[in-house]
Amino acid sequence: MTDRLSAQIDFLKTADRLKTVERASTLLDQSRPENSAEHSWHLALYALILEPVNAHGASVDRAIRMLLLHDLVEIVVGDHPIHEDTDWGAVAKAEHAAAVELFNILPADQADAFLALWLEFEADETPDAQYAKRLDRCQPMFQALYATPRRTDHIDVVRDNIASGRAAYLKETFPEAYVHAADLLDGQDTADVSALTDRLAFLNEADQLKSIERASRLNDNSRFENSAEHSWHIMLHAMVLEDQAGSEVALDRVLKMLLIHDIVEIDAGDAPIHGVVDHAAMAVKEQKAAERLFGLLPVNEGRSLISLWQEFEAAETPDAMFAKAIDRVQVPISNLANGGGSWIAYKVSLAQLDQRVGIPVNRGAPGVWAWLRPQLSSFFHEHPALTD
Repeated sequence: MTDRLSAQIDFLKTADRLKTVERASTLLDQSRPENSAEHSWHLALYALILEPVNAHGASVDRAIRMLLLHDLVEIVVGDHPIHEDTDWGAVAKAEHAAAVELFNILPADQADAFLALWLEFEADETPDAQYAKRLDRCQPMFQALYATPRRTDHIDVVRDNIASGRAAYLKETFPEAYVHAADLLDGQDTADVSALTDRLAFLNEADQLKSIERASRLNDNSRFENSAEHSWHIMLHAMVLEDQAGSEVALDRVLKMLLIHDIVEIDAGDAPIHGVVDHAAMAVKEQKAAERLFGLLPVNEGRSLISLWQEFEAAETPDAMFAKAIDRVQVPISNLANGGGSWIAYKVSLAQLDQRVGIPVNRGAPGVWAWLRPQLSSFFHEHPALTD
């Protein structure tokens, strides 16, 4: 089991590099290019939120899993904007080779399963893959159309894309998205697509999570992590480490918890685990944030997500305990890789890690803590200045 866990963690550390892959699309506020990790998180959120509009019987759970994996190959081959002159056949071959290379870091059973899921998405033939692909066509389009201010070059790409490019088929497969995009391009309002726009308001607001800076740093120590890419990464952690969960844990519920768990930070901000925080005041802020943000959705859907978020916060059910364990374990793994990260900034001791990380991880994923704890001990032994 130790060798298996080590291979799984090696894969997850490699996946961290997706946070440094820039896309041609930008954040809605135009502050910077979007990266492929936070894009993958946003797509997973699209899959959850737009289920009543366009899933058409597809498994949203499987679509979410596909979207968590779909862009990992860009770690090796990079992003390829749709408007550039590109040999797409060569790109497909390179991406397939990258998928095999990356997934083969995992234990053989997971390597085969993850590659099969990635290939299913690429083939775009099953209802689950088709739902995921439609969303992958829509999100960049709406990123450009709702951006403030709009970029003329991005708008031109959208116009060409829905006229004769990859998004043209949305006219038949996702007509609400096609009509809304066309109306936004031309400043018109030709059809009632409120089923879509009522949910896009929330999805557009969620884009702000990409600008919430955390105390943790990327594995390469190049910058601070943001809460959207963190959410993607811990969802991937949960998916990879599923065999560390108890038999009563439903992974797809855990993935949804982790997908939405930090959205309240848009209003409340991040509360570093090792920082000085008034937890009672923060709990009030986060509850108000949850009510406002999930309140942007149709009532029943918003209430359902508030309930799921509250379950995660309480950390009393098996699903929530596993989700909390995964949320706690990602940063220590990154800090071991980047030389200490937030432990140095906050002068954290091993005893504090045992309390703040060890207890929740041991509750929800004891095997992961048994694997991690000796490495933490070795690190702090080799860096005694941290405990001075």
